Amino acid sequence: MTEILVVVVFLSATLTAFAFLKNLRQFQTAPPADTDAVLPSVSVLIPARDEADRIRQTLDAVLANTGVDLEVIVLDDQSQDGTAAIVAEIAAADVCVRVVSGGTLPAGWCGKQFACYQLAQHARHDDWLFLDADVLLTTDAVRRCLRERRRTQADLLSGFPRQVVGSLGEAMLLPLIHVVLLTYLPFGRMRSTKSPAASAGCGQMFLTSRQAYWRAGGHASIRGSMHDGVTLPRAYRTADLTTDLFDASDLARCRMYRGWAQTWRGLSKNAHEGVANSRLILPATLLLGMGYVAPTLTAAYVCIGSHSLWVRVVALIAMAISFLPRVLTANRIDGFRFAALLMPLSVVLFLSLQWIVWTKNLFGARATWRGRAYSPTTV
Repeated sequence: MTEILVVVVFLSATLTAFAFLKNLRQFQTAPPADTDAVLPSVSVLIPARDEADRIRQTLDAVLANTGVDLEVIVLDDQSQDGTAAIVAEIAAADVCVRVVSGGTLPAGWCGKQFACYQLAQHARHDDWLFLDADVLLTTDAVRRCLRERRRTQADLLSGFPRQVVGSLGEAMLLPLIHVVLLTYLPFGRMRSTKSPAASAGCGQMFLTSRQAYWRAGGHASIRGSMHDGVTLPRAYRTADLTTDLFDASDLARCRMYRGWAQTWRGLSKNAHEGVANSRLILPATLLLGMGYVAPTLTAAYVCIGSHSLWVRVVALIAMAISFLPRVLTANRIDGFRFAALLMPLSVVLFLSLQWIVWTKNLFGARATWRGRAYSPTTV
């Protein structure tokens, strides 16, 4: 019986790693900026709510971009700190920057979706870059992103920035975003079909055009969503438009959350539209558990007991294979190599979060974020 268990776990770890490696090859960075003398025009649209501690750094990085004709619009979403004053100060010194005061949040809308919807109505150019207020760009990022969207011909292109982590709690959970994406998103199907089920994105960085945005219904089509990284690509594909994604770790970085508590709350608010719903939670638990947790538990079990050498060797090989995706993610995307050694524990924590959120949703619990309460949307 133990021998069968070891073989099953080995196959699970191997198939999981194979899927990850296959997708990793297709998760490429954007090519270098071209040397075309014509400056592309782009509206950079930034929703901001209580971002006084980082909005200046974000805008300085955007404005340092070269080779583009920039319009930067920041929507102050009823901030209670000095966000609006900081942006107004920068706008007074640079005509490229504008600050817009956000309206009162209507019923049924998520704050970020309403902020982006308002931003879209103020954009002057036809190419748009929606950017979260905590994303820092390199000086060639905007032009490279525009070139990548032209290359892919995607109506909606999403970049995944390098996730900066400053604590062990962040390092254990946030890199799993990339691990899950690269293990289970069918990249081939994503690029060969317009199926909403084969889509994904990162809400920190979206590129689109005016025409495609309004054809898809824009953020109004996902007004109640807490997780535009999942729902906006689906809305585009539902409108018979194309979406794609790329590795933006060399041209953008972001510290999404700060500390364990904020990381847990932030991932919890997005969980229902990700894994923590009745359709996905059981298969996700099975796949993640068999691919990333079971190999370590099995190796520990057979090495402690009196089992044959080949069983121990196969179990240890399966365990080593199960760590490979997280090690590669650490080297290429987040850089927190120590946390890669805690991969099984990270997955257990991630799955525990999903089950907690799923259970709370059964009883009608509401998610809270930045002083607002939301009911989970149907996915």
